[in-house]
Amino acid sequence: MSENSTATDRRSETSQSLQPHPRQDSKGNAASGASAAGARAISSQLIAFYFRAPVKAFFRTRVDYLAFARAINPRVQANESWSWRMSSAGLLTHAVRTYGWSFIPNQVLPPLVANVGIGAILYTSYLQTLGRLHKPSAESAKRVYPPPPPKTTFVAGCAAGAIQSVVAAPLDALSVRFRPTDMLDGRYKSMWQYGYVKMKEIGMRGVLAGWTLPFTKDALGYGLFFSTFEYVKAQSYYAFITRYYGSLNPWNLPEDDLNRVIRPHYAIEPFFLLLAGMAASVAQQLVQHPISLVQDIHYRSLAAYDKKSKSQVSIAEHLRLYSSAYQQTFQQGRARANQLGGWGSWLYKGFLWNTIKQVPSTSAGLIIFELVRRRYGIDADVVRIQKDGYDIVLR
Repeated sequence: MSENSTATDRRSETSQSLQPHPRQDSKGNAASGASAAGARAISSQLIAFYFRAPVKAFFRTRVDYLAFARAINPRVQANESWSWRMSSAGLLTHAVRTYGWSFIPNQVLPPLVANVGIGAILYTSYLQTLGRLHKPSAESAKRVYPPPPPKTTFVAGCAAGAIQSVVAAPLDALSVRFRPTDMLDGRYKSMWQYGYVKMKEIGMRGVLAGWTLPFTKDALGYGLFFSTFEYVKAQSYYAFITRYYGSLNPWNLPEDDLNRVIRPHYAIEPFFLLLAGMAASVAQQLVQHPISLVQDIHYRSLAAYDKKSKSQVSIAEHLRLYSSAYQQTFQQGRARANQLGGWGSWLYKGFLWNTIKQVPSTSAGLIIFELVRRRYGIDADVVRIQKDGYDIVLR
């Protein structure tokens, strides 16, 4: 096979350009966000079943909707070896047999809806913020070119994470204070009642207690999350196809081929999309993993804070309690770090394994997010990257 024939096989004629439509409203952004959040939850369930691990290991849900089902399962409490009865489906089957079908709407549905809703808010906020910071992204086109720079996507991701943290603050407060024994003792009949009564009990001061840590974790974590995803998906992909297809020398082609254009292989872009999801998950874990360890220690002091805050104390006293809780967290963290040989050894203990478990559902969710975003995007002109006298055409 001659060099000219090989180069010719890697080219195809371009299709006619489509006329752009008017700007699409925010319904497409909301649909993309909800679909991505739902896909992450569903993919987490499937992956958890096949890998024989709880869903929480693969996708750090905001609220553990199987906490009560796990607490009433005798096999879980006995620390038996894994079996299908300890999977998500098995836990729910045992719970339904014990408490009836009302267990689903009363105990499972509230946290499950909360998880999907928070995820939808995250993705939708990101799309809206990115559209304001990067004008081409505001047009909701199927392909944005030139793509937004990393600085812009980082800021949009930080804003989306901050918005999510604000909305999820009450759920975080309820989650860390939840005790399955309260349900078993009959203090609360459902998750709905637990949320209502507990919120009245702790108030806004209890919601904001320790909120600095999750706010920092969400803002920085999702800033790296989205900026890494967009950079690998767009800039790295465009750079690869430009360099790879740009190595073809058009002056070696027959004259009639000089009017042809290059259309990259269809499998290249999905590969970069999957790679982007994996890289985004790793980048996010670099921030969220160490902060989560500190957060787990800090939340243990909330019980003492709730007890003291029930009495009528001044704002200055509340600030003193806040400061004392953070000082106690630092002291406990330093003690653990000294035991493991330093802060880095402690903060990133188990980082590799937790990241590996997080990658599958995160990558799947981002892929669905991108596909749905393009599904609801408007048709626009094809993207043409000029290189060495010919065009690389992308749809």
